Amino acid sequence: MSDTTTSPTGARNPTLEHLNALVGEWETEATHPFIPNTVVQGRATFEWLDGGYFLIWRMAHDHPDIPNGIAIMGCDTSGDANLSSGGCTLRYFDSRGVSRVYQVSADEGVWRFWRDWPAPWGFAQRFTGTLSADGKTITGSSDISENGSTWALDLQITYKRVR
Repeated sequence: MSDTTTSPTGARNPTLEHLNALVGEWETEATHPFIPNTVVQGRATFEWLDGGYFLIWRMAHDHPDIPNGIAIMGCDTSGDANLSSGGCTLRYFDSRGVSRVYQVSADEGVWRFWRDWPAPWGFAQRFTGTLSADGKTITGSSDISENGSTWALDLQITYKRVR
């Protein structure tokens, strides 16, 4: 699949170039405060949809309390980018029937997504994943806020590249 094509409005958004580092297959280990003293094993894959504008992220976990899911990341190519992230979003769907929309950004070696706006589900979230220098590990941490100003540790996850 191509990851170097350009959009109808010109060059591909730089965020997508940085997300290219995620492409591949990963094993995951995660901890969550609602499942104390447990390390949850799992798997994740990242692959470009044909054309290279949308990154598909599939995640599966070996614990019944952590949902499996799929997300699609991409950036607005219509020239109508009105989000502070430059029009880049992550659309998340999981095995519980939950769907969420996050803003997404990436710089060299760092991937972030968040939803800080008020929401009917009553909490905001933010995630930062840092890629190791050799590209074989991502260390990720997620925070949650029920009031938009006080944040608590949520999910901690490590991705180890399989191939």
